[in-house]
Amino acid sequence: MTAVNAPPRSTSPHATGPVQRAILITVSIALMAVIASVSGLNVAQTHMAVEWGASQTTVLWIINIYTLALAALLLPLGAIGDRLGRKPMLITGLVVFGAASIVSGVAPSAAVMIGARVAAGVSAAMIMPITLSVITSTFPEEERGKAIGVWTGVAGGGGILGMFLSALLVDVADWRWLFVLPVVLVAVGLAMTFKSVPDSREHATHPFDTVGALVSVVAVIGLIFVLQEGPERGWTDPVTLASLAVGVIASAVFVAWELRRRDASLLDVRLFRERGLAGGSITLLVVFGVQAGIAVVLFPFFQAVLGWSGLLSTVAMMPMAVMMMITSGLAPKMAAKSGARSTMSVGITLSTLGLALMALFVSVDGGYLSILPGMLAMGIGMGLAMTPSTEAITSSLPRAKQGVASALNDVTRELGTALGVALLGALLASGYRSAIDGKLAGIPRGAADTAREGIANAVEAAPGTGSHAQDLIDAAQQSFVDGWQQAMWAGVAVMAALLVYVALRGPKNTAPLQADDEAAPASATAGNVAAR
Repeated sequence: MTAVNAPPRSTSPHATGPVQRAILITVSIALMAVIASVSGLNVAQTHMAVEWGASQTTVLWIINIYTLALAALLLPLGAIGDRLGRKPMLITGLVVFGAASIVSGVAPSAAVMIGARVAAGVSAAMIMPITLSVITSTFPEEERGKAIGVWTGVAGGGGILGMFLSALLVDVADWRWLFVLPVVLVAVGLAMTFKSVPDSREHATHPFDTVGALVSVVAVIGLIFVLQEGPERGWTDPVTLASLAVGVIASAVFVAWELRRRDASLLDVRLFRERGLAGGSITLLVVFGVQAGIAVVLFPFFQAVLGWSGLLSTVAMMPMAVMMMITSGLAPKMAAKSGARSTMSVGITLSTLGLALMALFVSVDGGYLSILPGMLAMGIGMGLAMTPSTEAITSSLPRAKQGVASALNDVTRELGTALGVALLGALLASGYRSAIDGKLAGIPRGAADTAREGIANAVEAAPGTGSHAQDLIDAAQQSFVDGWQQAMWAGVAVMAALLVYVALRGPKNTAPLQADDEAAPASATAGNVAAR
């Protein structure tokens, strides 16, 4: 990812015909490995909590530390990949990612697992920007929208399909076998990368923005830590406030530094004046955040509240995934007819409706049918919102700046994922603890303390309480539903705010930006952007 205002000399060739298909399949497999590693562990939440005696908060960190490292490093590693070469960076990332997945599969403790997940997140940040950057730099304009639709479908719904295979491995073998899936995908992706992906790079004329990279990492980590630990520690806790201050100050410093660097910046923040780029980025941030947060809270509901296996729980997610993947493919046609902003608004409205339905009707007795309508509405809505948002970002910048566009697209997705898991997961955990505190009368103290850690811990401790076993299970299940509703209503509020923003400032159409010539007058570029 090169400096936005210093036109780089790109070595990206245009691919045609069968070569295009091979490239698209290759980057989709690499992307699937990254996405499946985010979602696959959701199936094993209860298993990790029981095996290691880990609290719900610790399990949440195991899941979220991966997306935290990924989100924090996407911009700097995306920039380095563009400079060193996309193919070498993709190969290196896949090798490290595969090794980290193997270590995760044999981790003896939560601490080792967290370390392995950090390494996996770092290598995923080497992989993910390349997958979209390769598409935007090798596919011609007339084919790019279709390719981005496939990429979006894999990114949005592919993770849930990955969870299906992970759950199958968990049920027929052991939860640690779920790491076989990313290792296999890495092996296939590596072989195809060597054969199909062209080696391209941007020849930058300015030194790497080291200060901007470091400050951006601090900003992302600080803000995500606030959302993850705020509900647990309290929003006025000194650690929470300190993390918030670090995140906000680092963000301000990053903006000021990037404005000062201008021609040699890591990310030209002035780009966010463009409606397509800003609207698409904010939409992806929120939509992916809510999607990831919902996935984290759905699996404990299926497994600990309904008592389903990992495989059955993943099958239960399929309707949402299928709807998301179908509508991701249909969204470009709908956007071409009615406009990107209208398509995104419809998608966001349906997603908000889905969250509200799940918050209103979820219950222990109602089971799966109480949340199915909400899941379907969310799947349709998110599919409609994601594809035009991605294309709004990539089409807002000319071809020479596609490294910036793809990295920014990935940053918003992964930062949103980390923020969503942190916020909705933490709200669920805090809501559960608040609710169960008033339902533990008569429960032995040791079992009560264990039950406060999370619903999986409560179910595990229940048999040791004798005649109180069923009472403890009922209390934990109802408390989980109470925490669930708190998380869902928070998601409704966030999505409603997004809907207002997109209605007022979202992109207006999907006409591709033709101004690839860096010397095009600023007024012409501004006119193209304003039309979006």
